Amino acid sequence: MTGDLGTRAVRGSLWLGAVNLVSKSSQMLVTLVLAALLTEGQLGVVALAVSLVNLGQVVQSVGVYDVIGRTERDPRRMAGTVLTMSVGAGLALTVVLVAAAGPIAASLGAPDAAGLVQLAALGLPFSAAGGVQMGLMHRELDFRRRLLPDGGSAILGAVVTVVLATGGAGPPSLVIGLVCTAVAQPLFGALAGGGVRPHWDTAAASEALRWAAVVGPAAVVGALLVNLDYLTVGHVLGPDAVGVYSLAYRLAWVPYIMVAVVLGAVAFPVFTRLRRERDSLTEAVARFTRAVLVITGGLYLVLAVLADRVVLLGARWADAASPLTLLAGYGLGIGLLQIWYQAVKATGHARRYLALECAHLLLLAAGLVLMTQLGITAVAAVQFGAAWLMVPIAWRVLAGLRVAPPARELAGLSARILGACAVGMVPAVLLDGSGLFGPADSVPGALGEGVVLLAGYAGATLVLQRGELSALRRGGPR
Repeated sequence: MTGDLGTRAVRGSLWLGAVNLVSKSSQMLVTLVLAALLTEGQLGVVALAVSLVNLGQVVQSVGVYDVIGRTERDPRRMAGTVLTMSVGAGLALTVVLVAAAGPIAASLGAPDAAGLVQLAALGLPFSAAGGVQMGLMHRELDFRRRLLPDGGSAILGAVVTVVLATGGAGPPSLVIGLVCTAVAQPLFGALAGGGVRPHWDTAAASEALRWAAVVGPAAVVGALLVNLDYLTVGHVLGPDAVGVYSLAYRLAWVPYIMVAVVLGAVAFPVFTRLRRERDSLTEAVARFTRAVLVITGGLYLVLAVLADRVVLLGARWADAASPLTLLAGYGLGIGLLQIWYQAVKATGHARRYLALECAHLLLLAAGLVLMTQLGITAVAAVQFGAAWLMVPIAWRVLAGLRVAPPARELAGLSARILGACAVGMVPAVLLDGSGLFGPADSVPGALGEGVVLLAGYAGATLVLQRGELSALRRGGPR
């Protein structure tokens, strides 16, 4: 990467990190409040309803937001055309979900979720409009403007959810908050100067459809990858099991959203710009790879070691501890894949991206068929195994495209991260064994152990990852 582009990428990562810190912190607050107020079955019903609507959000966009970032046409004309297409698809999906919510929810073993699905579906057209705005901002690497639409709408939705939940509204509180978030996002986006007007350009629509013909199915497959476990657990084990599993998954999802998704969102426009300028992607892919592994490594270390402290939210959630430990490893794997998949898409090889996503889905589906009946810990193990089986496959695809980080560099990086995890974990485990941090449900103990873990990992990382940290600070090649 050139110095200017590298600097913009670092600045964009920081801005998008701030946006995600606001929005995802709000979501984490909601998760903790709901875990404290809802039963396992109620949280499970909510998780199933949200999963179905999340799939609807992906279907309505079918990956076309990416085309805004990579097109060589007028980006605003393309964005206006994509807006027309995506909002139209969102309206159609809203009608379908409202009409079919009952049979779908019943087939998943949670008929009580039908009303929640119908309510949540009302937000689809609004989330479509917000997605187009985000696509245009990403192309311009203008992540600062996302603070109001993303952060502001998330705070609004969280406040609505918490007020309703503490007032006794139950499961609908989260869905109402999500609808408020969806409606507010494009409105706040327009206030931030990121508004997009509906437009129709037949040539732009054709380009978007050609891209969606390959990336669209991959996006749907990707959505299935993060929702199929919920749906399978609900069908086989019931809503209570979904509730416990969903809590573990939501906690493990936080570092992925806070770091990997942020870096992936910055990486794609950076990779596509380098591609348009005929520059090599290899160093940029390597730098984003280093960043995602170094940063999420410490966060997942904390989650894995503190997994048994999930009982802070209530003794009924104790069974979430083992899945959470495994899902921490899963999160690290998919964080790495998130960066590598952006590189595959940016090179224009969307079919290879689709093939990778399909291979991952097949591995996951096969594992779930065989293991779900053994319980939610087995489901988490399937997620972990499928993600890490895909890592060497994805690397081979990148190597074929001549943009893969060198194998020797990856091996050295992995060894240093494992070393930093070991250094960070040892004092925390010893102090915990001595009883310093108290029982598993001690809030001060959890905070103290977390601080020790992060401090140990950070100190070891400063020593072991000097080159990587120097490259990240410079915003240029090592």
